[in-house]
Amino acid sequence: MIVMTGGTRGLGRVAAQQIELGGTKIMGARDGAEVPVGWSSRPLDLASLESVRRFVESLPDEPVTHLILNAGVQFPTADKRTAEGIETTFATNHLAHHLLLRLLMPRLSPGARVVITSSGTHDPRERTGVPAPRHAIAELLAHPECDPTRDPPRVGGMRAYSSSKLCNLMTARYLAASEAACAGGWSVFAYDPGLTPGTGLVRGQPWLVRNLVWPLLPILAPFFAGMNDVKAAGRGLAELATSARAPAGQVYAALRRGRLTWPTPSEMAMDDAAAAALWRDSAVLTCRSLAAVTLKAMGHSAPETTPAAQDELACRELVAEDQARPELA
Repeated sequence: MIVMTGGTRGLGRVAAQQIELGGTKIMGARDGAEVPVGWSSRPLDLASLESVRRFVESLPDEPVTHLILNAGVQFPTADKRTAEGIETTFATNHLAHHLLLRLLMPRLSPGARVVITSSGTHDPRERTGVPAPRHAIAELLAHPECDPTRDPPRVGGMRAYSSSKLCNLMTARYLAASEAACAGGWSVFAYDPGLTPGTGLVRGQPWLVRNLVWPLLPILAPFFAGMNDVKAAGRGLAELATSARAPAGQVYAALRRGRLTWPTPSEMAMDDAAAAALWRDSAVLTCRSLAAVTLKAMGHSAPETTPAAQDELACRELVAEDQARPELA
């Protein structure tokens, strides 16, 4: 079974159309979103962790051979919050995908391929014009109002985006080095498609960006190595999902002038201790948020006798399991 997010438009749609593998193909999509021929859809709102859990529960009882986590959003500020009270860019781009990955890991088949879409904005050396991340501390990214280094609104939204993309890359690196991935022979990639005008990424940006700047950017693509058209970016994603082979020890692939390259990620992205902390703390955040949703829905105030307590217990066990793993190489 192939499971994909972010395939209803842009590069994800192009990639989905080029994945000609047999078997069940399921795309997480908002209600009513059209999916490519050959794919079926299940409702999925990545701004809701509860929706992620329901999406996974709706999937057929089949092994997952390919998991493509491609959806992403971008907003002008970091002021939007999900129903669980989490900053929306971080919740959608990273936390929801982290939860989806964790829930599906037991179902990944031997030799499975996992692709998480990241971005060159995670790396200050790329000079993308987007403010580079300052850290990948899950709690502060989820609740930026608590961050002592919080940006003013005009900067906060774009730094939230680059930080979420750093988290995507660190998640891929941690997973690739995990005992489960090594034992299962999984191929894990983080993908930077470059600046790709024509996607739905800027749908949360102001009118001027959505309707004037974004549509005109493709004219400049031939002049910038880090800018690709939608077809090329989609082909790169499809290649990673189906056939690409990384150089030894490499996880991060970046599309440059329409070709996959394998650059060294940023210094922060290569911090193994920070990646392990992000993995652990993201699990805590998701479990805590799901437990709170369950409590609220059931009208309970004490978690000891509710299903929410089971979520918290599972969370503690999951964190303990991670802490018991050998250090990352």
